[in-house]
Amino acid sequence: MLSEATDPAQPLPLTRSSVLAAKKTISHLIHCTPALTSSSLSGSLPGKNRLFFKAENFQKGGAFKFRGASYSLSCLTPHELAKGVCTHSSGNHAGALTLAAQQRGVKCYVVMPNNSAQPKVDAVRSYGASITFCEPNAPARAATLAAVQAQTGATFIPPYDAVNTILGQGTALLELVEQVPEKLAAVVAPVGGGGLLAGTALAADGTGIRIFGAEPAGADDCARGLEEGKRRPDVDAHTIADGLRTPVGVLNFPIIQEKVEKVITVTDEEIVEAMRLMWERMKIVVEPSGATAFAAVRSKQFQELGIQGPIGIIISGGNIDLSKPLPWAHVPPE
Repeated sequence: MLSEATDPAQPLPLTRSSVLAAKKTISHLIHCTPALTSSSLSGSLPGKNRLFFKAENFQKGGAFKFRGASYSLSCLTPHELAKGVCTHSSGNHAGALTLAAQQRGVKCYVVMPNNSAQPKVDAVRSYGASITFCEPNAPARAATLAAVQAQTGATFIPPYDAVNTILGQGTALLELVEQVPEKLAAVVAPVGGGGLLAGTALAADGTGIRIFGAEPAGADDCARGLEEGKRRPDVDAHTIADGLRTPVGVLNFPIIQEKVEKVITVTDEEIVEAMRLMWERMKIVVEPSGATAFAAVRSKQFQELGIQGPIGIIISGGNIDLSKPLPWAHVPPE
């Protein structure tokens, strides 16, 4: 079975300095996404904290994943690039890696579960990837990817549990800090596999910014693992936030354990309400996973912390199947 926690190239150490180095490497390849504000949403909070939304839904490929994919490719040798890259993903990482590979003229092979959202399959195919479908479970993903890798010799680029992926994702926080006109008191990022949250925590190391995670209650392995003091390797996920259904990674968990103050869980109803508010008030397309951090900030658990000062919220992505009813259509009105 393939190990996710193995980097294709000799990686830099997991430090803030390494995230800064990654930012220099990929700044010309990625979008510097905007930091948005909303006086309406800020004013709706009990503490009236000014909110700054890092809009990674405007990133290439529609999600923050393009950062880690771009940096991972930048670390490969010419020989490795010539053989191509491969991965397994149900959506955003697949699209990000395929797009990053396309920009470099590199072949990309993607294993996708056969129940992946059609718009994400279409996007991956449009970027030029060779797709192999598998059953929607971890053993099938691993076995199918191993077969693809054996056949092609392509280098595996993990979705979240790899040093270069983590360092690339952390660059979003570095940009946000540069964009905000005042020092952030706290930043909240969603957590599924944990690449974004771990990278964010590394990037904030030594800055005094408090880092929090946001996780669906129906996929709360990270929050439960922190309470129990050990990583939970499996998650029985039942949540609308499809990008956060994976268990937190082997490399990511100890970083989160050391550097993240708390992971706050929110219900699907809270996620849908946060998503609806962002669509209505900010006029932007945000997927459920991308709204989870804002849902956490709105929660009683977070508000009881009494944080004073501006709060950064990372919108992880905006890839949603618009051929289906929007999720709040199924939520009773207030």
